[in-house]
Amino acid sequence: MSFGSFDNSRASAGGGSTLSEINMVPLIDVMLVLLVIFMITAPLLSHSLQIDLPKASTTPIEEDPEVIDVAIDSQGRMFWNEEAMDPALLDTRFGEEAVRDPQPELRLRADRETRYEVLAEIMASAKKAGLKKMGFVTRPDSAGATDTVAGEPAD
Repeated sequence: MSFGSFDNSRASAGGGSTLSEINMVPLIDVMLVLLVIFMITAPLLSHSLQIDLPKASTTPIEEDPEVIDVAIDSQGRMFWNEEAMDPALLDTRFGEEAVRDPQPELRLRADRETRYEVLAEIMASAKKAGLKKMGFVTRPDSAGATDTVAGEPAD
């Protein structure tokens, strides 16, 4: 099959010229072979297995965590959950609470005038007993309050 050319000078000068074309037959053959392969393999890929998965509940478990409140006032008295206690018994009380499952959370509340040394001893005792959760209770300053140090207003 031969196609004509728009260039008349070539056709009249030397006779017929060859026109190169793309042969589409091999491309169509490859396309049909790929189509047949995909038609055979596609149903195999969509095959699935039936697996019975466990059902999980989405309701959270509401459990109030146990809290131990250790407070120290400005005179150095110690309170365990609002009950006065002897500081010598602190190590044994921490040891009893550390073996419980789940462990309670220790909240340390101290007066502003309490020495840091006392707080450090309580924290070391709790760590030595094995308590893992410890927090500090603070009170935010009010907007109009003035801090006093040894009876004098702060600058």
